[in-house]
Amino acid sequence: MIAALLAGLVFFSLFAGQLPPVWLAAVCLLVVLLFLLGGGHHHDSVLTMDVYARRSRLCRENAAFKTVGSLCLLIICICSSSPIPPLCLFLFLSVATVAAGGVKLREYLSLLGLPAVFLLLSGLTLLWDFYQKLPEQAVVSLPFFGGWLAVVPAAQSLAMLVLSRALGAVSCLYFLSLSTPLPELLAVLRRAHVPAIVVELAVLIYRYIFILLATFRDMKDSAASRLGYRGLKRSLRTTGLVYGGLLANSFRRAGACFDAMESRCYTGQIAFLTPKKKVTGKLICLLGFPLIGMLAGVWLFF
Repeated sequence: MIAALLAGLVFFSLFAGQLPPVWLAAVCLLVVLLFLLGGGHHHDSVLTMDVYARRSRLCRENAAFKTVGSLCLLIICICSSSPIPPLCLFLFLSVATVAAGGVKLREYLSLLGLPAVFLLLSGLTLLWDFYQKLPEQAVVSLPFFGGWLAVVPAAQSLAMLVLSRALGAVSCLYFLSLSTPLPELLAVLRRAHVPAIVVELAVLIYRYIFILLATFRDMKDSAASRLGYRGLKRSLRTTGLVYGGLLANSFRRAGACFDAMESRCYTGQIAFLTPKKKVTGKLICLLGFPLIGMLAGVWLFF
């Protein structure tokens, strides 16, 4: 609900003065409904992103080609001086992830919920600014402590560019992460001569983030079933106990995990079986078309 209201406010501030009032109200209402239907970000199970990647129809494609292609698209998207190419990239890769990859639309929108909140908050800070005197070019204004909070066309242009770049970058990362399992990404990093310690830390951090999330959810549900969050004083005490128990549990789990790894002849490197996959025409089209389009768009709007 909060994300939906933020989205409506951002779109109102972004297009105020550029669209007729009726169209502006319709766009804001449509955005709010889309965010409400998205359902917000959630973690239904452990390693959600990796589960989606293994279920994806694009999982059978070459991981190195997907990584290099996504990275090139990401760089071009950030370098774009117009919001049109990044927005087109976002739409294309989102459709590709859902249609070609097989990710359900509701699940994809749900995964977009978490970065969307940060993008919306960033958009508000870019759009609204404080002025001692009301600017003549302000399209929206509010009196605020002896001054004015206002939105000017220059701020709208800047916010549109920044938000479009961010959306394009997120779509690149989601296209890669929702179609490439973690072991294959790590194999690509090793082939790129990334230091082994960095790869090992990435594996352990990625794994334990979701383990701790699952443990925290179980501890919180257990405390709630015992009325631990009834009243402010009891809620604060329960929260402290839950986080303290989570810290102690994380140390125990880390020690047990390391002992299990050593018992399996751990030598300082975690090995994964990564089968070789060919570069198919389907993958070349999925990444080649947006790459050519982005280069053309950046050149045209530069």
